[in-house]
Amino acid sequence: MTEGEAPPLLPLGTSPQMDQFFPISRPSITDVERQHVLRAVDSGWVSSLGEFIDQFEAGFARFCGTRFAIAVANGTVALHLALKALGIRHGDEVIVPDLSFIATANAVLHAGATPVFADVDPENLCLDPADLERRLTPRTRAIIAVDLYGHPADMRAICAFAERRGLVVIEDAAESHGAEIAGRRVGSFGQCGCFSFYGNKVLTTGEGGMVTTNDKELSDHCRLLRDHAMSATKRYWHSEPGFNFRMTNLQAALGCAQLSRLPELIEKRQRILEWYRDNLQNEAGIRLNRQSSWAAPVCWMVCIEFEGLTDAGRQQLMQALRQRGVDSRPYFYPMSDMPFFKGADTPVAHAVFPSGINVPTYIDLTRGEVDSICKSIRAAWADVSRRPCRT
Repeated sequence: MTEGEAPPLLPLGTSPQMDQFFPISRPSITDVERQHVLRAVDSGWVSSLGEFIDQFEAGFARFCGTRFAIAVANGTVALHLALKALGIRHGDEVIVPDLSFIATANAVLHAGATPVFADVDPENLCLDPADLERRLTPRTRAIIAVDLYGHPADMRAICAFAERRGLVVIEDAAESHGAEIAGRRVGSFGQCGCFSFYGNKVLTTGEGGMVTTNDKELSDHCRLLRDHAMSATKRYWHSEPGFNFRMTNLQAALGCAQLSRLPELIEKRQRILEWYRDNLQNEAGIRLNRQSSWAAPVCWMVCIEFEGLTDAGRQQLMQALRQRGVDSRPYFYPMSDMPFFKGADTPVAHAVFPSGINVPTYIDLTRGEVDSICKSIRAAWADVSRRPCRT
């Protein structure tokens, strides 16, 4: 589930006076990253060959607890590549959770298959295993389970269901680097995991992604397809239609540096979430990141839900925050509501999405800055709550 972020812009015609503006996200780039990237530049290997590609793949596989990792250009093509390597094709159906960034469904379309939208679990907002059975048809071939906002889907239940039905499982772990279920890290469940390294992710390479798997045949097929399906023994001979889904050595250099700091990046994000909780957990009508007892999520984004908020009211709230110097972004709209789909019966996803926003989450935030942001959140929520109509 990779996603683009527009730069923080103030609404047209406004120029509020503010001492500081807090963006929704900001990457942590230190001398460690600078030295790695400069080493790649100085080596002359700036495209898809070079020492850092192998290092990043091997290191990320170790981190996830998988045998193999295949670096790619971004998280969306990681999903696309996995689907094609697993043999998903025209006429097949793939079950996906309705509450996710659109890349999840788009990758299914790009593979020639049809996404079938399932509802989410109200406890964690990830794909609900209990809703899978009614989404099955004779054409169902695969399930993509999304780890939403850093919380893992119930991969044990989903994989057990898939095994009984003869389906393949792809874990869309774009937002959950380092999250765990019973001591097992995401990306190691199902046939494969797919990650994004976009600039707002826990670990970033600017753009970039990864497919992780324990299946050597699948790993080999992904490697073949990502480079135009060119033969390893007969140059410029192509055994099947492939793609240019390669990551550059420059990106991998940045990834290696970030990987060396990943425990720190995860821990600091968790601390920021706790600072938000300290400020807001007792506020009426406010709920922070949901969590299931069996999961050890990571904090990719701080999530705040406001009781009774509608989509229009959410726009008012986000505008009020922007005027106070705090950026925010809405929860994803249900993918089935997009004009190129036909809608879906997913009551939990449709009930939750209007009430939620994400607020600034990056490791350079100080406790004082989070306190200030939360003061603005309380004021903006009070302002919107007093308005006579939030529909």
